[in-house]
Amino acid sequence: QRRVHGKQWYQRRVHGKQWYQRRVHGKQWYQRRVHGKDIFFITGESLAAVTASPFIEGLKKKGLEVLYLIDPIDEYVIQQLKDFEEKKLKNCSKEGLDIEDEDDKKKLEEQKAAFEGLCTLVKEVLGDKIEKVLVGSRMQESPCVLVTSEWGWSANMERIMKAQALRDSSMSSYMVSKKTLELNPEHSIVVELKKRADADKSDRTVKDLIWLLYETSLLTSGFSLDEPTIFGNRIHRMIKFALTINEDEKVEEEAMPGLVEEQQEGETAGINAEYMGSSGINAEYMGSSGINAEYMGSSGINAE
Repeated sequence: QRRVHGKQWYQRRVHGKQWYQRRVHGKQWYQRRVHGKDIFFITGESLAAVTASPFIEGLKKKGLEVLYLIDPIDEYVIQQLKDFEEKKLKNCSKEGLDIEDEDDKKKLEEQKAAFEGLCTLVKEVLGDKIEKVLVGSRMQESPCVLVTSEWGWSANMERIMKAQALRDSSMSSYMVSKKTLELNPEHSIVVELKKRADADKSDRTVKDLIWLLYETSLLTSGFSLDEPTIFGNRIHRMIKFALTINEDEKVEEEAMPGLVEEQQEGETAGINAEYMGSSGINAEYMGSSGINAEYMGSSGINAE
């Protein structure tokens, strides 16, 4: 009775208003996490993925809490929930994330003016892969991220729809939103890339770095690579550059001496000749087939 039945056991472990309010609902939870701001959330494949997501680095620094939605059904439900108790629900992986105060906004405007040339160059290199390039403040440790439009699919939703066996391809064509590349102006990679771009915009290394930043941001933002082979080749080229290996250099293969090759060819030819010579047995056997020829002749049908 103590272990199976018992109202005290049931209320303590299963029911209990205190347990429900403490873990699920509770206005104290809501007031503690909102603090007059919007309700921020992020969707992903797993808890480990959303915890390490670059989209929430700035929110963590400011002490703002984020809801982790890791179930596939969450993507469908959250699209219908626009607000909760007059607080808007904001997806951290989409545009329109406003977490800056007045000082941050002033600093961000100065950074936008300083990095305008780099943003233009990145857009020219990537072309139609992205819609625009901006300087953002949601990152702290990552050099860049790819955000989607407010009304389109998120990266996690694209992953879910691609996994559907009976998905509607026509729907995917207009629901997949254009991506915006946000650069972290305080990251060392972006700062050094700006210096090299200002020195020589046609530098091949700069273009390779831009493509690497874009493709790595695809992976860290939850998207998938369309052409992983090209990404691998670009990584290999950067490895060669780091190892000071010229692009034209090739690993020399040890060539076999000509005498050995000729000797091998002669031996092979001798074996084939000997084998063909030994085929006299087959010729004799074919000659012995006169019985069959005589038989065919006696049939009077196929003799002619």
